[in-house]
Amino acid sequence: MDRRTFLKGAAAGAALGIAGGCAGGGDGSGAFGGLFGRGFGSRALKIDGSERMRLSYEPYELELKHVFTVSSYSRKTTPGVQVRLEYGGVTGYGEASMPPYLGQSVESVTTFLSKVDMTRYPDPFLLEDILADIDSLSPGDSAAKAAIDIALHDLVGKLLGQPWYRLLGLDPSKAPSTTFTIGIDTPEVVREKTLECAGLYNILKVKVGVPGDREVIETVRSVTDLPLAVDANQGWTDRSKALDEIFWLADHGVVMVEQPMAVGRPDDNAWLTERSPVPVFADEAVQRLRDIPSLLGVYSGINIKLMKCTGMREAWKMICAARALGMKAMLGCMTETSCGISAAAQLSPAVDFADLDGNLLISNDIFSGVTVVSGRLTLPPDRPGIGVVPL
Repeated sequence: MDRRTFLKGAAAGAALGIAGGCAGGGDGSGAFGGLFGRGFGSRALKIDGSERMRLSYEPYELELKHVFTVSSYSRKTTPGVQVRLEYGGVTGYGEASMPPYLGQSVESVTTFLSKVDMTRYPDPFLLEDILADIDSLSPGDSAAKAAIDIALHDLVGKLLGQPWYRLLGLDPSKAPSTTFTIGIDTPEVVREKTLECAGLYNILKVKVGVPGDREVIETVRSVTDLPLAVDANQGWTDRSKALDEIFWLADHGVVMVEQPMAVGRPDDNAWLTERSPVPVFADEAVQRLRDIPSLLGVYSGINIKLMKCTGMREAWKMICAARALGMKAMLGCMTETSCGISAAAQLSPAVDFADLDGNLLISNDIFSGVTVVSGRLTLPPDRPGIGVVPL
């Protein structure tokens, strides 16, 4: 083992240790464990074991306002499952959203949820124990696990009467601007979409990774000079051409790039990151906390999505790990209602970038939650939990 490999491994190990302490560990320490250990929750609310949590769920298909196209597919709808978790007359809300590349479906989510018996857990404040137990039920099913995680966080926050950003010690005024995504389309449609949204946001996100990328960027630039983020979704195949493209993009106001090349080409992605004039973020290459050590030196930062990582608890640990490694962190999303988006937004004051626009892309949202004011994520100050109410 050479010195560079040794130092990389040592730093990764330290980061994962810090993440465990930051987000709570088996000993009940850290921000989560200290606040929600066996003592605090039970004493504060006199939880005596007589109540039980009740889980219910139902499919719900999300309808997109426009056909959404990335480098590998197009879609007009996204399947989802809405979850409710009831305890002592209080309801926590969660959701699972399943885009095609995750390999999950309404059937797989409902099958997983049917195996979960929340009545086994008399104390909802034991998040670490409950969510670790649920995670152990299968090696995958991240969206289904995220749905329970979000609902449980919403429930606990409501029982305490506090929003999660406050329970985590985060300043809501530091919530970042969110990007608004413009999918791959004809120049005419791209121009129309840009005209619709350019005056509402501080940064736009453009999908690239296909022939004609420059025409798309030039079309956007004919409408607005806002900063841009781009997401290639693994669409670039030649690293030298990809680097030329990144320099051209940087000259045209692009401030970050997501997943430029295939996940299975870490050396090429590392080569690009080392030479890129803007930060390069892993997206498809990062799913969960355990993936982060192998990404050190390959990407500048990581894109954390609740549906990939199993929810808020693991997302917080991933933010801590990225920070400890000197990597940037961003929060992304799938096509989701304001339920999933608001859950992620509770963590947003802790990250560098946010791409939390999934609820803004659909026409049939069933929740009121986080809003976008002057381009920035705005967390409702008077709503506990994840900050949503059903419409």
